[in-house]
Amino acid sequence: MDHANCDFSPMKQSLKEDIRHVIDELQYSLETMDNENNCLLGSFEKVKNEFVYIEMKAATFYLNCYLAPFTDKYPEISLCVQNMSERRHGGLIIIKREDALESFIHPGIPIGANLSHSLLESIFFPGNPLHDGAVMVNQNQIVSAANVLPLSDRFTGDKKLGTRHRAALGLTERSDALVLVVSEETGRVSFALNGNLHPITSPETL
Repeated sequence: MDHANCDFSPMKQSLKEDIRHVIDELQYSLETMDNENNCLLGSFEKVKNEFVYIEMKAATFYLNCYLAPFTDKYPEISLCVQNMSERRHGGLIIIKREDALESFIHPGIPIGANLSHSLLESIFFPGNPLHDGAVMVNQNQIVSAANVLPLSDRFTGDKKLGTRHRAALGLTERSDALVLVVSEETGRVSFALNGNLHPITSPETL
């Protein structure tokens, strides 16, 4: 991942403690491996689950780092995706960073309004004519809605990856944009950056 302005000390400290805990568990497994009565399979399963949790927690931490330099409204965005996740309203939110995006996006409907969680949620409300496309955010403004993004062709035919996720990957493969995705099937929230998709912890922790 590229440079991020990571001034979120409590979250960073918590992440360090989680990593140290896993290291301690692995060290204990190493020390007790010669004990024939000690089966490590349960320990490995526990560590594997903890790694998944740490990965999501780290993604949440870095998401804050990547959003903060480009919009003051990331708490509004966080509240929006939390509410959408709980209601399983699908959504796709582009955070413009430094690259121009016009050549990669089929433009939608201009909005030109101050960013708020309520406006974002209303755009993605099922049945709204704009809810199927992507919303473009530039700094503290909702620039447009119903934008169409290029789809990543790395996952063609992968039924596990929906169109929104492929669109998020497609744009971030071509630019430095950050794209948030809310799945309407599961309510899970992910973000795409540099052509990679990262699941994040429950949105209220953003």
